[in-house]
Amino acid sequence: MSRVSLSPVSVEALSILGASIRAGRLRRRWTVDELAERVGVSRPTIIKVERGDPGVAAGTMFEAAALVGVSLFDASDDERTRYGLLKRTELALLPASARQTREVDDDF
Repeated sequence: MSRVSLSPVSVEALSILGASIRAGRLRRRWTVDELAERVGVSRPTIIKVERGDPGVAAGTMFEAAALVGVSLFDASDDERTRYGLLKRTELALLPASARQTREVDDDF
């Protein structure tokens, strides 16, 4: 199975998130095995999380981050709630799906 190439920004963001999760785990003095048990995944998966492996499910990364106290979206609970409402409102105003653009034959 081939993987899509990631942009340098995505690679850096995953690396930062992984390092932040590892730092949070170490601040709590949890072992890799303890975090794996709390997240409900295997030890190798947590190792991948902490390395910022793009193959790890986003939900797994976010759960590990939440458990070790890594702030997601750099906002308080109230700010995240407001932001989520804003995005849901925005989505309600946008078309439900994107249409493929068709080339128009305007050569008469």
